[in-house]
Amino acid sequence: MSLHWTQHLILVPVLLPLLVGAALAPLTQGWHRLKYWLSYASLLGLLATALALIFMTDGGHWQDGMGIYLAANWSAPFGIALLADRLSALMLLLTAVLGLASLHFTRTRWGRIGVHYHTLFQFLLMGINGAFLTHDLFNLFVFFEVMLAASYGLVLHGYNAERIRASMQYIAINLAAALLFLLGTALIYATTGTLNMADLAARVPLLSGEELALFKVGASVLALAFLTKGAMWPLGFWLPTTYAAASPPVAVMLVLMTKVGAYVVLRLWLLIFSDNAGAAAGFGGDALLYAGMATIVFGAAGMLSTDTAGRMAGYGAIVSSGTLLAVIGYGQPALVTAGIYYLIGSTIAVAAFLLLIELIDRIRTPRSAMLALTMEAFAVEDAPDEPTGRGVPAAMAFLSLAFAACALMIAGLPPLSGFVAKFSMFHALLNPPVDAVSGVAAISTSGWVLMALIILSGLIAVISMMRFGVRTFWASGATEPPKVHRSEVAPILFLLALSVLMTVQANPLFGYLTRASDDIHRPGNYIGRVLSEPTVPGPGSAPGLAPATLSPKEAP
Repeated sequence: MSLHWTQHLILVPVLLPLLVGAALAPLTQGWHRLKYWLSYASLLGLLATALALIFMTDGGHWQDGMGIYLAANWSAPFGIALLADRLSALMLLLTAVLGLASLHFTRTRWGRIGVHYHTLFQFLLMGINGAFLTHDLFNLFVFFEVMLAASYGLVLHGYNAERIRASMQYIAINLAAALLFLLGTALIYATTGTLNMADLAARVPLLSGEELALFKVGASVLALAFLTKGAMWPLGFWLPTTYAAASPPVAVMLVLMTKVGAYVVLRLWLLIFSDNAGAAAGFGGDALLYAGMATIVFGAAGMLSTDTAGRMAGYGAIVSSGTLLAVIGYGQPALVTAGIYYLIGSTIAVAAFLLLIELIDRIRTPRSAMLALTMEAFAVEDAPDEPTGRGVPAAMAFLSLAFAACALMIAGLPPLSGFVAKFSMFHALLNPPVDAVSGVAAISTSGWVLMALIILSGLIAVISMMRFGVRTFWASGATEPPKVHRSEVAPILFLLALSVLMTVQANPLFGYLTRASDDIHRPGNYIGRVLSEPTVPGPGSAPGLAPATLSPKEAP
């Protein structure tokens, strides 16, 4: 038996940006064009790899739709395992898409500021991709730290006083989260003797008494690290300031990094605390649900209270994170499917809005026009003059229409993907599964509260975005149209087109997401596939067998 060449594709999303980032590091500022195109080629390779992994996981190429790569040819749980399934492949595709949009936006301006922008950008991609693929807690910590270390430098990119202040807060918060990550991982290893996720899920049902209590403490501490990154209230206070201060292409990647925290919670909690976890089954579900709903309230209140576009986008990202956490905590498979669709759509919407803010900020309103506008607000005209029309410059027309599309997506109004996501979540909540004990399919009180909060947050988003839009495009009076470049317009149009495509192709996309959701709700398949994956035999040797699952007492 030999390793099929397609399994090496699982390593490409980690290895390719690592090699390209290392190759870019020695190049000086004078090579900015070469650095840009090498970075662009890397992202095109990541996009092709993600599409190939989606085809292989969903096309029956791998058993149970899962590809396993055993690093250094060590069988699990002793070696590090990388796992590609439908959900992780989709997240890799989202990373490549947002990375391309962000990088394309930097072509004329941001990519030329700073010597190591492209190097840090590649290392950031490596950390994000590794977090989506790894099936080992310690390796997850390593990829988290690579991701965060690169983001520290990128947040300071094009530094000014505001960015320095925001980055100091961002670094301090994430260093504290990294410490919590290590403490939680240490407690989990002390009670189970393993850090492999599949092996961990197999050992949790065997825990009891003090060991189970200590394991729950470790899992809770670990969750705090993920939820800090996922901007759960009250841990997400840092996010709006960081989003508003960071350069737009970096802020786009920060949106994705926030979703990494929610992804890890989704992956780990459905695997380790499934219905088969014995006394630990469902641990933390209610906490995620209520904390998620509190996060929605916090994010909606923040959107209503701010008139700064960057902070508004940050609070919008907090609302989406809170919705995802509440969906995970609610624990209904159909709702998780809709939640994954919402994750993709909301990430694209906030990313497009952050790029658009850079162009909107270039609109200039002369001071004299602002004074005239203030005076006209109090004037009364019994017989107004005949209105005179004026042509709208192409740049202003694009910005206003793109802003309207972003507002529709963020608020969840028809006809774009935000509405489809919320409608599908409501459909799942209004059609609960039949209770095994009572035999009745009843909507819980928390389900009604969650629907009310989603509707309320959407209404507040409409009010906030409309207020900003009126002030910027309508009530600003005489304005000077901004100068925009095609390389800045193209990524925004690309992201908006993806939202339209998600709406038009919602049926096949939901079919794929349903299969992905079914996968993560069957933890036994993960445990069996990872722990039974054989190593590649050497010359003249028999195929390696995965070791039998050990109890916590027998674990080394």
